[in-house]
Order: sequence, then C-alpha cells, then structure tokens
Amino acid sequence: MTAPALPASDASGTPDDPGAPGRAGREPRPPVRHELRAVHALVHRDLLRLASQPVHTALMLIQPVLYLFVLGGGLAALIPNSSLGVGYQTYLFPGMLMMTVQAPAIIVGIRLITDRQSGYLRELLMAPVSRPTLLLGSCAGGTIVSTVQGAVLLGLAGAVGLPYDPLLLVLLLAGMILASFTVTALSLLLAVSLNRPEVFQMLLGLVMMPLLFLSGGFFPLENLPGWAHALAAVNPLAYGVDLLRRGIALRVPDQATTVGIEWSGWQPPLLLEGALLLAAGVMALLWAARRFGRPE
Repeated sequence: MTAPALPASDASGTPDDPGAPGRAGREPRPPVRHELRAVHALVHRDLLRLASQPVHTALMLIQPVLYLFVLGGGLAALIPNSSLGVGYQTYLFPGMLMMTVQAPAIIVGIRLITDRQSGYLRELLMAPVSRPTLLLGSCAGGTIVSTVQGAVLLGLAGAVGLPYDPLLLVLLLAGMILASFTVTALSLLLAVSLNRPEVFQMLLGLVMMPLLFLSGGFFPLENLPGWAHALAAVNPLAYGVDLLRRGIALRVPDQATTVGIEWSGWQPPLLLEGALLLAAGVMALLWAARRFGRPE
C-alpha cells in the first residue's frame, strides 16, 4: 500500500503559505486546505484497503453472524420471549452490530503502532500538516470503515424479525457511527500510549470480552450483580448497545425491550446517552492528539 498523497511543500521546505510578517523563527501554520487534504488522503487510504481486502472483511463478519444465528438460534428455544420482551435473536442483534463495528475500530490502533515500527508514520509526519490532523484522519477513516462493515450486518435486520423501516435503519446507522467514532478514538488513545503491538493486543484480549459481556449485548444488564452495574455504567460499549436497542424500540413499539443503562435506578434519556458517548470519544481523541503532538 503506497503512502497517501499528502499536501506538498514548496522548495523552502515549508507549506506554500505566504506567512504573516512578524512570525520569523516560527513555522507558519499549515493552511486549512492542507489539513483537509491530509484527512481526505488518510480516509481514502482506509477505504482503498477495505475495497482491496474483501476476504478479510468477510472473515471479520463471520463471528457476529455465527453468534447471531447459531448462538442466537440455539438459545432462542431455551429463553422465552416473555423474559426479554422479544425473541432472543432480535435481542441479540444490537450486540452483534456493536461487535461488528468495534473490531475494525480497534484495528486502527494496531495499525498506528505498526506504522510507527515500519517507518511509515515517520514519512507521514514529514508532511506539512499538524500531527493532530493525521490522528484525526486515522480516526475518521476507522470510523467510516467500521460503519460500513456494520451496515453490511444491518442488512440482516429482516432475518431477526425487524422491519426494513427507513427511519429505523437511519437510527441504527447513526448509533453505529457514534459508537464507531468513540471506540476508534479510545483505540487511538491506547495506541499512542504504547509502543508494541503485542502489548496492545494483550490488553485488548484482557478487556474486550469483559466489556462485551458487560454491554448488555448478550443478556440484560438488570440480571447482573450490583458490582457489575457500576462497571456497565462506565462501559462505552454498553451505551452503544443501549442506543441501538432503544432506537429499535422507538420505531417498533411492540418490540418491548429490557432496561439498559441505569444510574441508581434511573434510566438516562436517549439523547443524554448519545451525548455522553460522543463526549467520551471527543475527549479521548483530544487526549490522544495531545500525546501524539509531542515531538519524539
């Protein structure tokens, strides 16, 4: 994969920005169009990678599909609809959407570490754009790729008893975009703090499955012990699953669902959950940009 065509510099080695007088000795700030071109180039690189690796994309979709139809189909006969308000496969669907988007979002962090080791990141840093812009481009690309893969699984909504209602699909797509952005930003924050992909993958192996089980994607959070409720209340995946499940409830009222996130017995409004998830992603990205912006 060749490096994306990032903005070029002029012969003096500085961006072709006229530069204001009185700024001698300071590197002129890159023009906004250079920053936008850099973000576009990095997003384009991720989309090219997605288009050129259909087998890899298909393999990443196999696990949630198996969970949805094999695990979901097997447990559907054991779990009565009355205990969940819906069939188990319908209940499982938001959790599988979350599983689908979190996998490619996490790969963005792994790729940042491997790019640093291979020297590709050093080439990117030579471009006349700010370091936070490069991180923003990686985050945007990871968010889009994760959402695209989630949208593929979204096509199976009818197979689990959900209608192909346009507004419902838009709500689920919006929830996946928000969850993808937050998970990608958290992955980048972890990646800029580590130097070895082995350590990154080891940490993910320790925390990702517990986070998924504490997200309410497989079983209702209300059935968890009290100490687990506190962990679920700070779990970004739980907020993502809850947004998707409550989005379904908005368009399909007869699909009554169990209670998701609760704070001392109070369920926060849907918009508040979305705002908190967005705030977590923005804060993680800003923190990662600050660490990434330090000279090596």
